[in-house]
Amino acid sequence: MPNDYGKHHNYMKLVKDDAIVRKKNLEASIREVFSDFIEVREVEVVVFSEIDALELANAIFARPLILKPLLACCNIAGRAIERDLNIKNLNTYDPHLTEDHAKVIAGYIKPFLPAYIEINALSSIDRIFFIDKEIRKLKGRWEKLILKALTKYGSIPFKKRKFAHEGEEFEIDAAAPLSGDIQMGIDVKRIEARRDIHKRCDEIVNKASKLKSVFPKSKFGAVIFYPFIEEQVNIQNRLHSPNIDCVVFASESRESVNNAIRLLLSSLQEK
Repeated sequence: MPNDYGKHHNYMKLVKDDAIVRKKNLEASIREVFSDFIEVREVEVVVFSEIDALELANAIFARPLILKPLLACCNIAGRAIERDLNIKNLNTYDPHLTEDHAKVIAGYIKPFLPAYIEINALSSIDRIFFIDKEIRKLKGRWEKLILKALTKYGSIPFKKRKFAHEGEEFEIDAAAPLSGDIQMGIDVKRIEARRDIHKRCDEIVNKASKLKSVFPKSKFGAVIFYPFIEEQVNIQNRLHSPNIDCVVFASESRESVNNAIRLLLSSLQEK
C-alpha cells in the first residue's frame, strides 16, 4: 500500500499524545471520585515489555484465542490486519493462523502493546468485544427473518441482489425474482436512534430512486425497525416519495415481522 494512504501506525502516532492526556485525566478522575472504594491488590499481569516478537508469535500460534484481546488493547481491528498485512478474511475471534501469519502479526502489534496489562483486564476487553459481536449477530438475524417471511408469503422467492446504476453498484436487501429484471425490491433498515433518522431515510429514498431508474416497472418497499412507535409517522413522512410504494414497521418478534410482511406484500401487489 502506498505510504500516502496511511497505515494504522500513522493514525496511532497522530492520536497518541491526546490518548496519553486522556488516560492521565481519566485515572485522576477515577481516583478522585472513587477514593473511598479503591483497594490495592495483588494481580497477575502479562509483562509484554519482556516478550520479544518471536515469543509473542509462538504464543499467538499456540493459542489463537488470545489474538482478539491483544489486538483490542492495541486499537487494531481485522480491517487493519487485512489492509496493512494483506492477511485476508481473518476471523479475529476464531483465527486459523499459519506460523508465518502469526509471526507477521506479532511483529506488527508488538510496538503497540502496553508495557504490561492485567490478565483480568485482557479478558474483560475480550468480553466487551465478544458481547458486541454477538449482539450484532442477533440483530442480523432480524433481516433473515424478513427474507424468509417474504419468500413464505410472496408468490415468488426473494434474495439479496445487486444492481448497477450509472456505473455504481447498489444492493437490495431482498429482491424478486431471483434473476432478471427486479420486480420487487425491499430495503430493510434498523433505525435504533432518533439521530439516525435523516441519514437512514435518505439512504432509502436514494436507493428507491436508483432502482426505479433502472427498473421503472418495479415496486419498492421498506421494512423498518424503529422502537419509538409514537414517532414512526415522522419516518413515514420523510419517506413520502413517488419511488417508494410502501413502508411498514416491524419489531423483533417473528409475529410482528410476519404481519408487517403480509401488509407490505398486499400493498405492493395492489399497486
